Parts: sequence; structure tokens; C-alpha cells
Amino acid sequence: MRKRHLTWSGLYLALVFIILYAPIAYLVVFSFSAGTTMEKYHGFSLRHYADLFADTRMITIIFNTIIIALLASLVATIIGTLGALAIKDTHGKVRNSLLSFNNVLMVSPDVIIGASFLIFFTMLGVQLGFISVLLSHIAFCIPIVVLMVLPKINELSPTLVDAAYDLGATRWQAFSQVVLPAITPGIWAGYFMALTYSLDDFAVTFFVTGNGFTTLSVEIYSRARQGINLEINALSALMFVVSLLLVVGYYFISKHGSRRHRVVTVKEGDAQ
Repeated sequence: MRKRHLTWSGLYLALVFIILYAPIAYLVVFSFSAGTTMEKYHGFSLRHYADLFADTRMITIIFNTIIIALLASLVATIIGTLGALAIKDTHGKVRNSLLSFNNVLMVSPDVIIGASFLIFFTMLGVQLGFISVLLSHIAFCIPIVVLMVLPKINELSPTLVDAAYDLGATRWQAFSQVVLPAITPGIWAGYFMALTYSLDDFAVTFFVTGNGFTTLSVEIYSRARQGINLEINALSALMFVVSLLLVVGYYFISKHGSRRHRVVTVKEGDAQ
């Protein structure tokens, strides 16, 4: 049996994970503290979770955040999937230009994007609030969906679509029964990633939100500036769990998509 030796790369990886997750663990542990500060742990208690669920303003903000995330992710997934299909049909410089434009929102600083949306909505006379936040979230989620769906489209064998046409399938039948099932894992992955980005976005939302409407990230920032409140710890712990579930869901969808692609590849090889 081979013995595993501790290497410098392993130590470095362990150190990175400790730096990343130690603050989160510290925050979660104190969300169960009976005290009101994070200076000392005062014993296990669920009082801060009870205070969180009794806070009607926070419940409303949570509801607003979930609605924004679900709607933005759904619309962005539809537009992003259609955009990825359109990019697949282009070639050469046109394709490269479209991919470059798609990546602009991915590489641009969030502060610049948020300020740009603020100026844009102000010029159009759009009142800052639910609509401005929703449109902004749709805009920065679309490139994420495109980047998740496009690889699945590239993996799709053209012979499957050609075979469908040879068997008399219409364009819609080929899309709905051949293309769409093949890229569904990428679509779901894009939806989950867009949902995660929308839920925890702060910089863009901070610029485009208005009076009477806010999201969790902006509310947490506002409360944190007023002082330590362990209710924020409880809320952050729940958000971390939700984000973790989304990541796990994305993992299983990607794994299922890879397994399905291998099965299709094997069947094509047997047919040939």
C-alpha cells in the first residue's frame, strides 16, 4: 500500500482552505451564541435565528431577494441559452467579437458596472427600485449562462442533428428532442450559477436600488456599519447553506451531464 507523504503543495492547499473558510466557520459558530457580541462565546442558543424570523422587515427583504434572483436567473437563462446557440452558428471574427462582448461584464469591475447602470437608468428616467435591480441582475447573469451553456453546445455532435433531419424531423423537433436534451445540464448549471451570483451581489445592487426596496447584501452592509448584530451572523449562515446547496446541485448536474455525454459517445462509436 502506497503511503501518502505530506508535500508543500498539500500544506499550501490546506492553508488556503483555512484562510477561506475559517472566517465563515467563525461567523457560523457565533450565530449560535447566547451572547450579543463575538468577543466571547456564551453557550449554544437559537435566539438569533428566532430574532431573524421575527424580524418582518428582514423577512420582506429576503422575499425580495429571492424573487429578484429567481426572475433574473430565469430570464437570463433563456436569453443566455439563445445567445449561446446564436454564437455557435457564427464563425471567425464575428464569433470572437461576440464572445468578447459577452465577456465584458465578466471582467469589468462591479463598481464600474453598477455606476454604468445607475447613469443609464437615470438617463432613461427609470425609477430606482425593483425594476432597475431586476434588469441589472439579468444583464450581468446573461454572460454567466452563455459561458456555461456554450461548452455543452460545442460538445454536441453535428451528426445527431443531421440524423434527425434525415429521419424527417422539423427544425423545432430537432431542437426540442435532440439539441435541448443534450445541453440541458449546461442550462441548469447556468441557471444555478446565475442564481448564486444574483443572491450575493452587492456592488451592482448598491448602485441601482432605491428607497423602499433593498436586497439582503445591501441590508447586511447597512446593518454591519451600525455595529455588530449576531442576527446578521444567523442570516449569513443560512445564506452560506443555500449557496452550498446550489453548488452541490451544480456538481451533480454537471456529473450527470458528463455521464450522459459519455454514453452518447459510446453509442455513436458502436453505430459506426
